[in-house]
Amino acid sequence: PARFPRAGWAKVGSSLASPRLGNLRPMIPTRADTGTDPNSVAHTLAEALPYMRRFSGATVVVKYGGSTMGDERAGHDFARDIVLLKQVGINPIVVHGGGPQIGDMLERLKIKSSFVDGLRVTDAATVEIVEMVLSGSINKQISASINAAGAPAVGLSGKDGGLILARRLTRTKRDPDSNIERVLDLGFVGEPERINAQLLSGLAGAGIIPVIAPIGVGAAGETYNINADTVAGAIASAVKAKRLLLLTDVAAVLDRAGQPISRLSLAEARALIADGTIHGGMIPKIETCLAAAEHDVEAAVIIDGRVPHAVLLELFTERGSGTMIGDGGA
Repeated sequence: PARFPRAGWAKVGSSLASPRLGNLRPMIPTRADTGTDPNSVAHTLAEALPYMRRFSGATVVVKYGGSTMGDERAGHDFARDIVLLKQVGINPIVVHGGGPQIGDMLERLKIKSSFVDGLRVTDAATVEIVEMVLSGSINKQISASINAAGAPAVGLSGKDGGLILARRLTRTKRDPDSNIERVLDLGFVGEPERINAQLLSGLAGAGIIPVIAPIGVGAAGETYNINADTVAGAIASAVKAKRLLLLTDVAAVLDRAGQPISRLSLAEARALIADGTIHGGMIPKIETCLAAAEHDVEAAVIIDGRVPHAVLLELFTERGSGTMIGDGGA
């Protein structure tokens, strides 16, 4: 289908700003919202219809994390939004993180933890806590919320059904004095090697929403802690998702003037990394989006998960709610 325009946003290098994300209204106002004009509600639903038709039958992978995971009301709204996707014929797959919750538990148990290049060094003791928090606590809370909102959800980790076969992640760092590159020991930090897409297809066919903790299993049965964005990207590629949505704690990718960017081609995204416009923790997220867009995913989108109903706004409205990377079906 032809690309739907994303009106009202700045293009790269433009001085035009995006609309204030904080003023975006929820996708479907409730009856309790007494200030809502019925005509406005009807217009919103009419606007959403072609997008619902466009995505019907498609798979959308949503990475859920950040500050919204600690907000009970936001978590409830997220669950309802995922159920709505299922009810209009979309097959959502949820991948979640849990870094802050892991940190809290390690602190309570007085287990010291360190980071290298943004990755938590995960020794044998730490990986047990990571698995307990991600697979045992967070995963079941999200699954239960989606079930309570009206759709069947099943919580999984990469160990279940061989969902995520992983290998040890290797990183190197160059010593600035000697210029010698050394291999960093990150312990049980992994990266996806193979995704069991057939398992996910079977769940979708049964009408079940998978909720996935980013824990992988090695060839010898060892447990690996994997970055949730990386897992979401690998799963999106494996199932040929129409969209990969990464919910974050920032409004969007910003240009040099600090304005949100609505859309980036793959070449533009790489150029912004090269010139330093995209920097810090945003780089690995963009790299995940690039990898997905290069491997059978129509487009990946960086979304501000703090905006109410951000997933619905991205999928079912003309302007979207984040920065799209890829052609978007053009």
